[in-house]
Amino acid sequence: MDYEITSATNGRIKALVRLRDRAERDRTGLFLVEGERLYSRAIESGLDPVATYVSNGEVDTSGEVLTVAPAVLDKASYRSHSEGIIGVFEQLGTELEAIELSALACLLIIENIEKPGNLGAMLRSAAAAGVDAVIAVDDTVDVFNPNVIRASTGALFDVPVALSSWAEVGPWLRRHGISVVGASPRGDVVLWDADLSGPVAIVIGAEDAGLSEQAATLARDLVVIPHATTSVDSLNASVTAALFLYEVVRQRRG
Repeated sequence: MDYEITSATNGRIKALVRLRDRAERDRTGLFLVEGERLYSRAIESGLDPVATYVSNGEVDTSGEVLTVAPAVLDKASYRSHSEGIIGVFEQLGTELEAIELSALACLLIIENIEKPGNLGAMLRSAAAAGVDAVIAVDDTVDVFNPNVIRASTGALFDVPVALSSWAEVGPWLRRHGISVVGASPRGDVVLWDADLSGPVAIVIGAEDAGLSEQAATLARDLVVIPHATTSVDSLNASVTAALFLYEVVRQRRG
């Protein structure tokens, strides 16, 4: 196979490498998708790649396609092995007002969730539970981090994500009649006793810091997941999100 790009010093490859950094993604409004599985899911979700870089001809692609020597494409990968394909896509919209709410809305609100693996897993749970959207209320969240996309197994392509602040989100929730329920080890309501049957926003904070004062103030209820032992003071944030979201599902299905 004759490759169009055979050097890691090629300008297009250098541009791919720069997109591994958040500052460059924010500047360009682009993000990377690596591997055939995730790339295919992006296409199936209706996303159109700006460009696709491949090291073999066996992957179904869309739009502009450039062939790259395998070793060169691997150098552009954030994991040192590209799996033969890297797609460049425009970032999805993250405006709060663009969220389309169902009649019985369910939202997942996250704050201070910095670990890409946690965030990706939360997106997976949100997609599986059928939430209307995920809202991040702090600027530390990097939803287009390649590790988030990988950990989400492509859920980011299907679940609307908004980036906002409590100053904007609080009034927006009240305007739409959505109650706020916060996950907290200091909560006075046990998860399966909480009323999650109506329009609700579940708020999950970082494992070490918990919920912010803004979140606790807005919450109708602070809800706790009981533990069988005192040696455990909190669960992983993504596990907590999954438990809360599926309790919403359970209550609504009766």
